[in-house]
Amino acid sequence: MHHLLLTLLSLCIGLPAVAADFSWPSATVYFLITDRFLDGDSTNNVNYGRIVDYGSDRLNAATFHGGDLRGVLQKAREGYFRDLGVDVVWITDVYEQIHGWTAGSGAINDFPHYGYHGYYPLDYTQMDRNYGTIEDMRQLVDELHSQGIRVMLGANFNDPGYPTFLDAVQLGYAQTGMTEEEAAQHTPGNGYDQWAHWWKWSSWWGRDWLRCPDEGWDESDKLTCTLYGLPDFKDEKTEPVRLPQFLKDKWDREGNANDPWVNPSGLPLRQEQKGWAPADYVIAWIASWVEEFGIDGFRCDIVEYVHLNRWRQLSEACNAALSRWRERHPANPASQWTEPFFLTGDFDNATIDYKPDYADAGFSSMVNFYFPKHGDLDGIVPVWQAYADSVEAHPNWHPFSYLNNSYHREADPLNMIDCATTLLLAPGVAQIFYGDETGRHPNAGAMLNGDSDQSFRSDMNWTSIDSDVLRHFQRLGQIRRNHPVIATGRQISIDNHTCARYNDTDTILIRVKPNTENGILVDRLWPDGTTVEDLYTGTTTSVSKGKASFPVYANKVAVLRRIQE
Repeated sequence: MHHLLLTLLSLCIGLPAVAADFSWPSATVYFLITDRFLDGDSTNNVNYGRIVDYGSDRLNAATFHGGDLRGVLQKAREGYFRDLGVDVVWITDVYEQIHGWTAGSGAINDFPHYGYHGYYPLDYTQMDRNYGTIEDMRQLVDELHSQGIRVMLGANFNDPGYPTFLDAVQLGYAQTGMTEEEAAQHTPGNGYDQWAHWWKWSSWWGRDWLRCPDEGWDESDKLTCTLYGLPDFKDEKTEPVRLPQFLKDKWDREGNANDPWVNPSGLPLRQEQKGWAPADYVIAWIASWVEEFGIDGFRCDIVEYVHLNRWRQLSEACNAALSRWRERHPANPASQWTEPFFLTGDFDNATIDYKPDYADAGFSSMVNFYFPKHGDLDGIVPVWQAYADSVEAHPNWHPFSYLNNSYHREADPLNMIDCATTLLLAPGVAQIFYGDETGRHPNAGAMLNGDSDQSFRSDMNWTSIDSDVLRHFQRLGQIRRNHPVIATGRQISIDNHTCARYNDTDTILIRVKPNTENGILVDRLWPDGTTVEDLYTGTTTSVSKGKASFPVYANKVAVLRRIQE
């Protein structure tokens, strides 16, 4: 086997890197919470009677902070994502969110929790006004596409948002005895769960749509439980249902073809559809965003809580919608892309293990919860080897790894340089969470709440960027983008700090913690006299006595490649 690997390596040693087309298995994904990224339009900061300032950072932990699509567009036009080597920008769900607050920290209810993160959909056919307009969305997607960057959204399929006092008053689906102003005020100890017997409200989503607590469902069964008390769609239901009354009333009042927030491709889906069950409507509503904008992929929430046949249905609907969008927009550069629609998802405690049932349903990966997050350079090469072996065994199923995400900020904030090295040189997809690359810190006031995870969704630190960390992310991101072999190639582990990745067109040697006194062992790849470059520093040297020695290294990493002479 050892001789076979060396033979395979010899076939590609010395070949110049080929400018690779985009591929999801080698993607670098930038995940941002739109509301926390950048405020590009202050005129859309307050909508639907929401209160955005309750007087302190602790109480404002989960209010809307003003970030919007125009802010993301501004950074895209500045080249921010391109400079990071990013292939994919993943923005949080843009659907109109519940208008009011739900109880922060659950029963404690110590702060008002709004749907700023996109996880509490109210109306899937309309843009939330806090994020911007349909035209803002179109400009953003088109700009990213023009740069060769794919766009991901979330597919929140398992449940709608919570009922709230403010929504009940505005939409008329329950009697609260409050005015709109009173319903918008946060009242500790008075959460929806203490008054809202929503399963009895025929004018809200109703029993035909939702799994209701008094129907005797097995709460230990993930497919039938109500996660965190969220109302759960009956996605297994096949009998037809009528549209919820509150939505029909809402659309009668405000929805029309000239509304700047209504998704034009969703407008026909505001009508009763013959024979449709709840999941049929939700899938069509979600896929309509692909149809309208050419969205390239979805991250799906808590996938094990939804029946597999429904995920397969969503995949088929999105692939069909993307094909139609490409056919209808021949002048758009993204119309020439041929890769299928991309699905990844959160499956609780998933690793890099292959899930054939989900692959058959249209998924290419599951988010990898167990990527090491402390920048351990002494232990990363064996981890990379396991990931590369998994990619080799299942080329169409790949790790989707992260350091931080919207639920937990797990990486060591004092060691983000080494953390970035372990992530961006790892096989598979690498997901950067906004602010990983800038030294963004948690919101100290938000950490005082029972739900301290809200503090990890702090505002982007544009005025206090850690420039050293940013430069490191940018350098590795560009190297990774220019050399897809890093993400998808086979790996040979040379020693505890050194490995090589190779394919038919490129070979890269990665060394962590290089030492200027000892040199880097390269004799298994390149003979003496070969000129090699450290892509990180741009310096070159000639191989001597089986080693490549450089006078200086940067940030405890070297990425070597032979220069064709």
